Amino acid sequence: MASGLRTAARLGAAALALGASAVLYAHWEASSFRLRRQNLPILNAGQRELRILHVSDLHMVPGQAAKQAWVAQLAQLHPHAVIFTGDFLSHVDAIPVALNTVAPLMHLPGAFVLGSNDYYAPRPLNPMKYIAGPSQLAPKRAMLDWGQLVHGLTAAGWQDLSNRRSALTVDGRRIDVRGVDDPHIARDDYGAVAGAFDANADLRLGITHAPYLRVLDAMAADGADLILAGHTHGGQLAVPGFGALVTNCDIDRARAKGLSRHGDSALHVSAGLGTSVYAPVRFACPPEATLLTLTAGS
Repeated sequence: MASGLRTAARLGAAALALGASAVLYAHWEASSFRLRRQNLPILNAGQRELRILHVSDLHMVPGQAAKQAWVAQLAQLHPHAVIFTGDFLSHVDAIPVALNTVAPLMHLPGAFVLGSNDYYAPRPLNPMKYIAGPSQLAPKRAMLDWGQLVHGLTAAGWQDLSNRRSALTVDGRRIDVRGVDDPHIARDDYGAVAGAFDANADLRLGITHAPYLRVLDAMAADGADLILAGHTHGGQLAVPGFGALVTNCDIDRARAKGLSRHGDSALHVSAGLGTSVYAPVRFACPPEATLLTLTAGS
């Protein structure tokens, strides 16, 4: 009996040590920033390549100097344009920090939409509710001064595409672009931007924070060449060989991050660069930004 107790104690100690190691690793991985490079042959025949930097889910908090420095060096990639798909913020005092973080990229043509965390201050969350299904907006969350964030971004020349459509001139080419406000908190109004994309544009681009199917379906049906989204954090917690456990929306787990197809459109979902301040961990899903190199299709 004593031998059995000793064995059980050793197994328990090993399990605790393994769990502690996993938690420490998950905290480390949350700041192990990566650059994903993807080639996508969707441009019209004869066009030269077009490089788009897709950044999402910064979730900035004051004091995140390493993240700021990593984002700053993305300018060295010399993208032709920058697209941000929301959730710049994760702290009530983060607006100046977020604007300073993206400032090294602001000389480039750019566009953005907002996410729920740009509107509302973070609150402690129950991780089991997150695993059970898409998170709900907690009551009594403080509203952030999101207008200050939008003003700072648009003053630099970036376009706010929250329920808006516009045109971007990038490297001498015309991009017909539209976006929606965050579908995760029902701020999307695709009817405000609906209609066929311009067939004469060099690129037809749709952007959204959360990749809900109602938005992806509508953009694809209207003829988007490419749709960009974030929000999922790539699942944030993944199992090697299995993938993301959840997506925090109604897109399937297999498309929680990276390139895929949605109808006749290409879809890229960014795993994002941050986490909630109350869940600063990632596992088998490191934070990332993506340089998309668009080339002429066959």
